[in-house]
Amino acid sequence: MLVHICCSVDSHFFLERLQKEYPQEQLTGFFYDPNIHPYSEYRLRYLDVQRSCKKLGIDLIEGEYDLENWMEAVRGLENEPEKGKRCEVCFDKRFEVSAHKALELGEKRMTTTLLVSPLKSQEQLQKSGEAFEKEHGVEFVFVDYRANGGTQEQSRVTKEQQLYRQDYCGCLYGLTMQREGQDRLMDEMFSPITEQALPASIEERLAMYEKRMELEDEDIDYRIIKQKFLNYRQFSCTLIKGKREMIPAHAIAYSTLPRKRAQGKIEYAIDDIHYMNREEIRFITLKTFEHLVKKAYTSLTELIFDPPSQAEELHLRDLITGSPFDLTPIIVVESIPEGKLTLKLDAKVYEDTKEQLKVLVSTP
Repeated sequence: MLVHICCSVDSHFFLERLQKEYPQEQLTGFFYDPNIHPYSEYRLRYLDVQRSCKKLGIDLIEGEYDLENWMEAVRGLENEPEKGKRCEVCFDKRFEVSAHKALELGEKRMTTTLLVSPLKSQEQLQKSGEAFEKEHGVEFVFVDYRANGGTQEQSRVTKEQQLYRQDYCGCLYGLTMQREGQDRLMDEMFSPITEQALPASIEERLAMYEKRMELEDEDIDYRIIKQKFLNYRQFSCTLIKGKREMIPAHAIAYSTLPRKRAQGKIEYAIDDIHYMNREEIRFITLKTFEHLVKKAYTSLTELIFDPPSQAEELHLRDLITGSPFDLTPIIVVESIPEGKLTLKLDAKVYEDTKEQLKVLVSTP
């Protein structure tokens, strides 16, 4: 039987139940989910599905990540709600490819782990599955593993297996509506021009889940724990001298302006820290920055495209202000400018939760 897989949270419990209910079936997982966005999130979900299938002894095949074709298929349905017409088209797209994969492999039956997701309509899924059974001759196996406490059992398995528990369905349109409804920053879509992994970003989680697989290969016990913290995202930083002279500038992490814009001039300096007469803004030269972070840069442009880690920038902030989470704008420039300055800084500080990997040390 070919089993279309959407994510490990749904698939692990679902596959366990299938193995018990269909012990004679050779199950083959098929991860085909071009709706998942961004691509880093797709890689993270596939990584956890790989781990899950390995634990269950199930062969896994990865489908093509043909996002552009998927977006074309749902064109005009971008504003449809969850379980609406966009989801129907999404199911049809994935079922069609899954059915062709089943035929290619010589499988006569197929099903999908989407059936166990409480966020999906089983009626929609059954309708799509049966339509493709009629068209392609591949039997669609409908099972309801949500009933009779199934959802609670699924939650237990998810926690026990420490599966990656994503908090949105997968597609860009569903994510947009969900974050707007929650009045939350859609930071999943942040992709800095640098390779810096931002706190609680998909890239940070992906690196952590790759590390946990290494620990499992080495038979090292661990736990994934959650931590509440103050997160930060910077949209843009622009420094203008006079009316139009642009000055290259880098705002270090947790620099914020309440009104996103401030005008003034630098009045004095203490220990190589230069103070502007508005919003407690402070300036340091690239030379001072290099001395404090113990790194060398050829230019400010290099710093902008290849900054130190956020942890290193927070240490720098601590050195300058006495607190790593002080919100004073700290701006790095090649040389300290004179005259009237305009700083435009669009950034957001917000409460967030992130995961941490903790290795368990056994005591004698």
